Amino acid sequence: MSKVKVGLVQMTCTKDKQENLDKAIAKVREAAAKGAQIVCLQELFTSLYFCDVEDYDNFDLAEKIPGPSTDALQEVAKELGVVIIASLFEKRAEGLYHNTTAVLDADGSYLGKYRKMHIPDDPAYYEKFYFTPGDLGYKVFETKFAKIGILICWDQWYPEASRITALMGADIMFYPTAIGWDTTQDEETNKDQYNAWQTIQRSHSVANGLPVVSVNRVGFEQEGRMKFWGGSFATNAQGKLLYLASHDQEETEVVDIDLKQSDYIRKHWPFLRDRRIDSYQPITKRYIDGD
Repeated sequence: MSKVKVGLVQMTCTKDKQENLDKAIAKVREAAAKGAQIVCLQELFTSLYFCDVEDYDNFDLAEKIPGPSTDALQEVAKELGVVIIASLFEKRAEGLYHNTTAVLDADGSYLGKYRKMHIPDDPAYYEKFYFTPGDLGYKVFETKFAKIGILICWDQWYPEASRITALMGADIMFYPTAIGWDTTQDEETNKDQYNAWQTIQRSHSVANGLPVVSVNRVGFEQEGRMKFWGGSFATNAQGKLLYLASHDQEETEVVDIDLKQSDYIRKHWPFLRDRRIDSYQPITKRYIDGD
């Protein structure tokens, strides 16, 4: 398949887990009605972004994967004939939790999951309290419409993650995300942070010759302190923006992505050909000290 229609669902969330799941399903249906073949939901879409505080009660939001949410979404995927990318809070075992994305194929089958590898710990983003780093490695999934690579939010700042996923044969890179502005910050800092976020992901698209789809949440959370900046977007294989969402509205958009373009771009900008893999061993070090 040379072209694929990708749906991006940017939405607000509430404290009610079932309400959020129902809303996401309605948005998947909306995207499918617009022709979407693959639909990506934002990071941890079944709840508010609970990592703003270290609260043991929030562990009750976690679930098994496969589990209740994937069961419901599998039925929808099969009914609509769409691939669904679903970011969820995974309870792996008693006291062991991950930030995980499940991939459901267009026939409703569960293809597997990717566990977030890079876990942040910043003010209002206390993810290390909740999540164990992923141990499944980087993943690609062979869906009906494309081979897709999944990375999650904080992973997006690491070129190593996108490179490895690209080298595994991904046709498209997806980033379910939850990131926003602290409303106590000045406007210039907010603008700089958003621009950096978009730039780093577009650079992964350029460096790897792959389309990138980044889906962020939107709205005020944390009692009005954190404004999730939306700005979901999709690029072509050269980093050109194909779609850019607003910073303050829920949006469900479907974007046409040309999978054949990667071959053309990689022929003319042959970054993979010219990689000096014999020289990259130092990248496995934490830091390269002078001695």
